[in-house]
Amino acid sequence: MSRIGEARRRTFRALSVRNYRLYFTGQVISVSGTWMQMVAQTYLILYRLHGSGVDVAIATGLQFLPLLLLGPFGGLIADRLDKRKVLYATQTTAAFLALALGLLVITDSTRLWEVYLLAAGLGIVNLFDNPARQTFVSELVGLDLLPNAVSLNSVLMNSARVIGPAIGGVLILTLGLAMCFMVNAATYLAVIIALSLMRASDLQRRPGVTRAKGQVREGLRYVWVTPDLRIPLISMAVIGVFAFNFTVTLPLLAKFTFHGGAGVYSTFLAAMGAGAVMGGLFTAHRSRPSTHLLAIIGLFFGGSILAVALMPTETAAIVLLVPMGAASISFIATNNATLQLRADPSMRGRVMSLNAIAFLGSTPIGAPLLGYISDTTNPRISLIVGGVATLLASIPLFFLAKRQRAESGAPGEHAGGDVLLVPGEETNVIPLLTPTPGINLMRRTV
Repeated sequence: MSRIGEARRRTFRALSVRNYRLYFTGQVISVSGTWMQMVAQTYLILYRLHGSGVDVAIATGLQFLPLLLLGPFGGLIADRLDKRKVLYATQTTAAFLALALGLLVITDSTRLWEVYLLAAGLGIVNLFDNPARQTFVSELVGLDLLPNAVSLNSVLMNSARVIGPAIGGVLILTLGLAMCFMVNAATYLAVIIALSLMRASDLQRRPGVTRAKGQVREGLRYVWVTPDLRIPLISMAVIGVFAFNFTVTLPLLAKFTFHGGAGVYSTFLAAMGAGAVMGGLFTAHRSRPSTHLLAIIGLFFGGSILAVALMPTETAAIVLLVPMGAASISFIATNNATLQLRADPSMRGRVMSLNAIAFLGSTPIGAPLLGYISDTTNPRISLIVGGVATLLASIPLFFLAKRQRAESGAPGEHAGGDVLLVPGEETNVIPLLTPTPGINLMRRTV
């Protein structure tokens, strides 16, 4: 086999699993529709309803407020119930919400409070969908292929970031704004069909957690006394609040800094998404998550945000959004895989729900805050705040990585790098080799 063929096989090896191929295909279609609706919703608020940056931020934040308030409960449901059945319910509900918004736009009766209400409804869906969707991947491919599958999922999400806005922009200009919402409603069928075609016998399910009192508190205590989980989650929470709100900062940068419309915003998202795809593919090829790698990516991510904020021209910003997208997706994928592999299997849903709170649930705090900063100063300042926060949040990860390397010298662990022992799954010993800094700077994004 040629070196190119071997590299391709290594990069896409999770797709050799039939159930995961079905899931991946369905998600490509559905998530493209979601990003198409995101562009359409922003356009609806700013240009049809004549809203402000704060209005966009509120609508965005409401989609994640339930995660912030009730995230551990959503994770507990993922630990208790059949994840495929949970996804059937969440995808169907999300389709009806998109359909409702499309009908409101068609009848020209949309009000801002109605957009808020439907955004909050989608937030309730996300409460249960996010932890179920993330932990379902391990049932599809097993732990050996989990880092690769998580990275490919990130590629998927950011391929959709390119495809969705592009299709959304064309639909807005040709068939009208409402069609974006109607098409998004239809795309959820792709996931429902994919779930129905899966072979249940191939799923690597674990018994659900038996119902008992205090399980949410138990999950919170478990994370708090486990530094390998607590520190990355706190870092992600800081970055989630101040940096990962590009659906607020980028459209404001496009409109108020560079005086562009939906086309400029779509181009920004497409550039960031293109970089994210490249970063995600490289991360999938390596598939060796570690805290040291996460810290390096965090520094590069923060620096790239600052660089975008300081660009004097629209073209320069578009160019630098590519490496920023690569860094962001690498950070998300590496953090996700590291947490899932280090979490006890019985706690995985709750751990990932806390990660969803840190990454997405922080949006109701960060989105209005950055929208306010943009409105009172300018969008560049909100990006600078995000860049500085990312750099600061990456520092504790270096100290954690140093402690992990010191502990990896214990008897029974591999020489030459960190070793990740998966709790409760003795057969899975994942070597985490210390990466080469010069290579790891080119990595990963929402």
